[in-house]
Amino acid sequence: MYSASSGRRHERRFDTNRPELYEEVKLFRNAREREKYDNMADLFALIQTLQCLEKAYIKDAVTAKEYTEACSKLLAQISAAFNLVKSSTYQDIPTFMKEFYLDCPAALQRIEEGKPITVQDNQGNISKSIADVISLYITLCDKLQMDMRAKDELYTDLKCLADVLDRMSNLPSDFEGKTKVYFWVGELDKLSAADTLDEEQVRQMVFDLESSREAFVRTLG
Repeated sequence: MYSASSGRRHERRFDTNRPELYEEVKLFRNAREREKYDNMADLFALIQTLQCLEKAYIKDAVTAKEYTEACSKLLAQISAAFNLVKSSTYQDIPTFMKEFYLDCPAALQRIEEGKPITVQDNQGNISKSIADVISLYITLCDKLQMDMRAKDELYTDLKCLADVLDRMSNLPSDFEGKTKVYFWVGELDKLSAADTLDEEQVRQMVFDLESSREAFVRTLG
């Protein structure tokens, strides 16, 4: 027959036989190991913060000036933090991110480029920017022709196109392609994510993007 006393005896036996269940689990055994894990946590948090900043800029939640200042500071902090973490196990930041399942593609791209997206390209990056611009023009026109007309299907590529054009210092300040792209960024800004362009807007946007691409190609000589 079960009794309260037998229950208590059972609890006492359990406590005695499995004391490890009540031991505190520690990641570190000394101050040096503790500092190592603190440094890794700092780097992890900084990369996540940069990812959030990139997404905020894409959504126009921060101004270009605010973004540039914050991004520059974060990139410097990440570089310093990684120097404290770098080892034979973590030879670069992509390896660190993979090890801890840190899915932050926008942050990784920014880290690899080493500067905010708003900072103008130097001559060494012009070729890449040209390829990116042509690719984005084609992608956007293809999406529209495949009847992908919702804001959330177009906005990211369109905003990226505007940013790349803005960074290209070799383009004339009055380049007509910029004006047309900025116009459509403004039009999509007025919509909610699920809103779609109507037939007339799609037709006009395709025309503007194609003529903008042709004007861009002409500037290349």
